[in-house]
Amino acid sequence: MKNLTARTLITSDGIINNPRVAIDADGLIASFEQGEPTAEDSTLAPAFFDIHVHGAAGHDAMEATPEAIAAIAKFLASKGVAHFLPTTVTAPIDRTLRALEGIANAIEASHQPDEALPVGIHLEGPFLSHAKRGVHPPADLQPPTIALFDRMQQAARGHIRLMTIAPEIPGALELIAHATRSGVRTSLGHSDATADETHAAIAAGATSATHTFNAMRRLDHREPGIAGIVLDSDKLYAELICDGVHVAPEFVRLWLRAKSDARAILMTDGISATGMPDANYWLGELEVTVKDGRCLLASSLADGTETLAGSVLTMDRAVANLQRFTGATLATAVRLASRNPAQMLGIKDLAEIAVGRPANLNRFSPTGDLQQTILRGHVL
Repeated sequence: MKNLTARTLITSDGIINNPRVAIDADGLIASFEQGEPTAEDSTLAPAFFDIHVHGAAGHDAMEATPEAIAAIAKFLASKGVAHFLPTTVTAPIDRTLRALEGIANAIEASHQPDEALPVGIHLEGPFLSHAKRGVHPPADLQPPTIALFDRMQQAARGHIRLMTIAPEIPGALELIAHATRSGVRTSLGHSDATADETHAAIAAGATSATHTFNAMRRLDHREPGIAGIVLDSDKLYAELICDGVHVAPEFVRLWLRAKSDARAILMTDGISATGMPDANYWLGELEVTVKDGRCLLASSLADGTETLAGSVLTMDRAVANLQRFTGATLATAVRLASRNPAQMLGIKDLAEIAVGRPANLNRFSPTGDLQQTILRGHVL
C-alpha cells in the first residue's frame, strides 16, 4: 500500500484539508480521508484530461501509428495529463479513414505506466465552414452527411467521442442529432453561424464549443453570432486555448465569467511541435512554422496573413495561465482541465478521485507549479 499526504486535496466537488490517500498494489485508490497536519505543503488534484490535442513530441495524431500515439501519450503524461482525445485535422477522406483506424488500434492496445491513455477520438473536420476553416484545407472539407459520419465511425470502431461541426452548413443539424443519438458529443466550431443557427444546433443536441473565439464569427451587439450564444447559453460547455496567443487575457476573463467553473474547459490544441524546438512541423498534411510560441501555417507567411495553426501549449501551462490571467484559484483551474471535459463527454468518473478508481493525481507546489504526476498509481 502506498500512502500520499498533502496540505490539500482538490476533488471534483470540493477541498479536503490534510488528506491521506492510500493506493493499492493495482494502482487504485483504496481510501482517502482527512488526516492530521504534516509538514507537506503541496496540493494533490486530479490529473488532466485534454480533449483537443493533435500531437506532441514531434508526432502528429494523423500518423496514427503505435509509435506516434505512444510518443504523444508519454509527453502528455509528463505534463500532468492522464487521458486525452487524439484529434484529427481535415484531410482526404481515405487518409482520414486510415488515421481513424490506426488511432482506434492505439486506443484498444495496452499502454505503458508512463503514458496518458487515449480514451476516444475528437473528429475536427471535415464538416467545417469554408469561411472559418482556419488552416483546414478547403479542398478536403465535406458537406455533413450521416453516411460519411457513419463511415468514419465504422473505421474508428465506435471510438469517435467528440465531433467539431459548423452548424450553419446544410445537413449539419441532422448530423448533430444523429451523432447525439449515437452517444457522440458535438462541439460547434470553425463556424460563421448566426445566433439563430447556433440556437438551432443546441436544440439539435450540441453540447460544447471548439476553441471559443478562434475560427468563429465575431461578436456584434446586434447579431451576437455563435460566439455570443456560446458565452450566453447555459447549455453549452466552451473550450478555450489559454496560451496568451490565441485569446487576449481580457477575453479569457470574459469567457470565465460567462461560463463559470461549471461549463468552461481548458484544452491545448497542441500540435506535433509541442515540446520541440522552433522549426517547421506537420499538422496532418499542413506545414506549420513554429517560432516564439506561435504556430503559423507556413504558406500563410508568404502572403502575410499569418494564420494560426494549433499551439504548443501544455495543460500544466494552461492551468497556470488561467490563474495568472484571471485570478482564478488552482482548484478552479484544475477542474476546468479535468472534471469539466470529462463531464461534458459523459464520463465524469475519469476525473474523479474515488475509492476503486485509478490513482491519477497531480501534485502542485505551494506556488501552483506542477511537481509530480501519478498515473494509475505509478509515480512518474
